[in-house]
Amino acid sequence: MTTTSEKPPLVELDGVGKLYGNIRALSDVSLQVHAGEITCVLGDNGAGKSTLIKIISGLHGHDGGTLRLDGEETTLASPREALARGIATVYQDLAVVPLMPVWRNFFLGSEPVKGAGPFKRMDVDLMRRTTRAEMLRMGIDLRDVDQPIGTLSGGERQCVAIARAVYFGARILVLDEPTAALGVKQSGVVLKYVAAARDAGLGVVLITHNPHHAYLVGDRFVLLKRGAMSGNHLKAETSLDELTRQMAGGSELEELSHELRRDDPPGVGGGSSRAGA
Repeated sequence: MTTTSEKPPLVELDGVGKLYGNIRALSDVSLQVHAGEITCVLGDNGAGKSTLIKIISGLHGHDGGTLRLDGEETTLASPREALARGIATVYQDLAVVPLMPVWRNFFLGSEPVKGAGPFKRMDVDLMRRTTRAEMLRMGIDLRDVDQPIGTLSGGERQCVAIARAVYFGARILVLDEPTAALGVKQSGVVLKYVAAARDAGLGVVLITHNPHHAYLVGDRFVLLKRGAMSGNHLKAETSLDELTRQMAGGSELEELSHELRRDDPPGVGGGSSRAGA
């Protein structure tokens, strides 16, 4: 694992906030993303995860706190600028064209060409070879890169997106709930390739509501609740049980369990019995 004290974080948010009109979507959120590490951001729906993704990916600017890339304070003006700075975002709904082959989706929008003038055309052979090689490098052995990407499983499509980001030079990979719609086996496949991206030296931001998935691969954990941080831990400083407890609401859940508990009806358990019974 990369020694985090040697270099500044690839991405650092320090007290970042975001307002939409009179609605405060994020307030005083801080996190660090280091090369060769996975920072997990956990929270339920409405916790502020989507807003955080939009700030890191350059879709929306922050209006409070500081965003730093490689130790340099900055504001990302657009997703294109974020991509140029090495930040690739893979959204949950995956921007793929289901009927196009895997290789075409792999290079979608960045197709290499060969020839000149009226003879210029896409270099299909290069795209096929590259897609197959890059997928193998990530440990994914596809049967046929010519098959429509829509025929792949959800986990395999996520893995294509991860391999694509690595190939096109991403240094920071932001993953939006990559296992949310997947079963146990496919979730395991995706987490394997998330770890492969980490091992390739990328800094990964894994957005999830599943503490079990986060704890399997994460190095740092940031918990969000109603747009504010409710926890910030290194893996060595917390356990899966504690992460799950905080994610579930902790003391709020205990209070709710007391409210929902009902006493045994008469004649059951410790209730008094009728005389002569």
